[in-house]
Amino acid sequence: MTSVSTDLAYTADELDLDLRWWSAANYLTVAQIYLQENALLQEPLQVEHIKPRLLGHWGTSPGLSMIYAILNRQIKNTDSNWLLVTGPGHGGPAIVASIYLEGTYSEVYPRISSDSAGIRLLCRQFSTPGGIPSHVSVQTPGSVHEGGELGYALMHAAGAAFDHPDLTVACVIGDGEAETAPLAGSWKLPAFLNARRDGAVLPILHLNGAKISGPTVLGRTDDENISRFLTSQGWSPIFVEGDQPELVFPKLQAAVRQSHEDIRRIQESARSGHPAPDIMWPAIVLRTPKGWTGPHIVDGHLIEGTNRSHQVPIAQVRTNPDHLRQLEKWMRSYKPETLFDANGSLLKELRDLAPEGDLRLGATPYANGGRLSVPLRVPPLEDYALDIESPGTTLHATTKPLGELIRDIYRLDTGDSDGGGTFRLFCPDETTSNKLGAVFEATDRCWQLPVADFDESFGSDGRVMEVLSEHLCEGWLEGYLLTGRHGIFASYEAFAMASVSMLVQHSKWLQHAAGLEWREPVSSLNVLLTSTCWRNDHNGFSHQGPGVIDAVIPLSPEVIRVWLPPDANTLLAVSEHCLVSRDHVNLIVADKQEHLQYLTLAEARVQCAAGVSVWKWAGTEIVDSNYTTDPDVVLAAAGDVPAQEILAAADLLRRWIPNLRVRVVNVIDLMALLPREVHPHGLSEASFIDMFTRSVDVIFAFHGYSRAVHQLLHGRTGAERFHVRGYSEQGTTTTPFDMVVLNEMSRYHLVLEALRRARRVTDHSIELSAYCTSQLARHKQYIVEHFEDMPEVRDWVWR
Repeated sequence: MTSVSTDLAYTADELDLDLRWWSAANYLTVAQIYLQENALLQEPLQVEHIKPRLLGHWGTSPGLSMIYAILNRQIKNTDSNWLLVTGPGHGGPAIVASIYLEGTYSEVYPRISSDSAGIRLLCRQFSTPGGIPSHVSVQTPGSVHEGGELGYALMHAAGAAFDHPDLTVACVIGDGEAETAPLAGSWKLPAFLNARRDGAVLPILHLNGAKISGPTVLGRTDDENISRFLTSQGWSPIFVEGDQPELVFPKLQAAVRQSHEDIRRIQESARSGHPAPDIMWPAIVLRTPKGWTGPHIVDGHLIEGTNRSHQVPIAQVRTNPDHLRQLEKWMRSYKPETLFDANGSLLKELRDLAPEGDLRLGATPYANGGRLSVPLRVPPLEDYALDIESPGTTLHATTKPLGELIRDIYRLDTGDSDGGGTFRLFCPDETTSNKLGAVFEATDRCWQLPVADFDESFGSDGRVMEVLSEHLCEGWLEGYLLTGRHGIFASYEAFAMASVSMLVQHSKWLQHAAGLEWREPVSSLNVLLTSTCWRNDHNGFSHQGPGVIDAVIPLSPEVIRVWLPPDANTLLAVSEHCLVSRDHVNLIVADKQEHLQYLTLAEARVQCAAGVSVWKWAGTEIVDSNYTTDPDVVLAAAGDVPAQEILAAADLLRRWIPNLRVRVVNVIDLMALLPREVHPHGLSEASFIDMFTRSVDVIFAFHGYSRAVHQLLHGRTGAERFHVRGYSEQGTTTTPFDMVVLNEMSRYHLVLEALRRARRVTDHSIELSAYCTSQLARHKQYIVEHFEDMPEVRDWVWR
């Protein structure tokens, strides 16, 4: 444990000013929770001044306001760039109050003016219809962290620090949040934080001892054991504790000052070419009472310092006169008449405590990353495209060309004005496994711990972020993007589900950010799902799950994009589009294994832009060089394995029943299936009918769960004529083709379905049905005996 001296603590006058700022912040916090009128108590408190619904969280707020005040002083003393990430997100009223006091809030939202009228609106908007949420959110200036779901603060802070060498991120972690698995994993940051090229993260573990219903683990853990844990993760903790503000403030001020000095010493040493061999980054452990300065006892129950202060410590204020009197006494204890002038403006000596301009925590451009973003340089795709002489005859690992493209994005990524890079690949321990290993020709894996002789592509300056945690990959990338950078997160498809809740929260952030003119666009969140369900036959059932698609398609249509490129060139075209796009969540599903390749780069670009295309070369409806508008059946696919099975089914139909008119449609942009009025990428109804006809049955092979397609097609012309075959939760350790057989999406199942649904019964239909049935039976016997797929399946190519 590190101890700090308060010999250089601020003067008595400075302490008094900071305590008064703190009182103003605490007062406005309580006012936001309770009041709709009489916001500065310029008259006795009455029932009609109280909101009809009391929402908000008081317990963590006084600690947050104290931290904000101390950070203000450190910023002013050093003219340094800081970002504040607050994990106890429901301390929203405290953060909003502080941003209002520093002047930023009124600049961003002029109607919330710096006077009595503005304070009234500040209170009336809090947790009310048409107002703002109770937690730190996208509407909060200075925030890059949605506080509604706990566990992600430290990883967002880390992502913000990467490649921002002049930035220090203060990250407040509540002891309730500290119990979550993602936060527990986040303490490993020192193994990945490069003191030379990155900024720094100063964790402030705020232990007030209780969550909503009882004590917390770390709140009841002694300092020695907390110190051992943090030290083992690469942190040097400083402990600050107390319940007397005039004593705690100097201790925290000294801890923040000492931590900042230690950070600068570490960075200066690394940047001068003499990095310390065993860096221990500072961290602060702050113990203060929950609900500090609030009501001590209510109705005979202890409130301050207990979980009872977590939300609204005095309830039923409108119906209980004693509670109303107690609330007024509490609020007047902050002496608002000594903090605000007759106009309701904060007194000048308190206003002057805030930093100036962009150094204010609420105004920092690091929390509005679009202000800092520079365009990503993407090299020409022609340098990586596969030559396709004939569709469906060449095998190639689909993700390998993308790995080569990302390699050269790294080579072009020379940084921006503050000296950091602007692009990173985030991936669990799978970059090489996912056939993206070409990136290691340009950079190493980022690794600040010792490197052994046998380690490959590990180095302190590496910029591929490999950590065996989908949570950390997702969270680091989110923080990286929201502070103005670019990147991509690649993961095994099944295990990306671990971080889906985070992806959903990020989508919500982008959805609301789009409605805020002051929020500048940021680079899209790009998630590449590979090692997919259909080609995890060797790993077994646990690795087989396409559920991420189902999780994202109901989200905001202005944000969500789902791409299913069938081959390498379409993956390149999709990736180029996604990497330079803004304010979207791009879900790209493309398997890493060798697959047949179909489209030239030029064709791929056209078809990716269209979203849905007829593959005329694969169908049998050609009449005088034009495809008829009246096929007998439509075969459609979305995904790489579905595309292969649909083509193999089309091949069987062509060879056995050449006079059957078959149309083959490929879907790359899944959201194109939605109506245009529902999603901006949706096909118009005329284009949809042009692709799928108005009344012909469609046999649809889909990468994921079939219900996802049915959900998207609802409301389309003749939606009931779509017969979707997809993953139906059938799997095991088996052969690749057996996966599609088990889920009844094999070429033989698709042919049987097409014969049942085709408009015309033609010659040889009975014989082809019998053949398909016999092949399915033969397949089962063959794989049990030979442990591999039948040659006619294994070696199939488009003829």
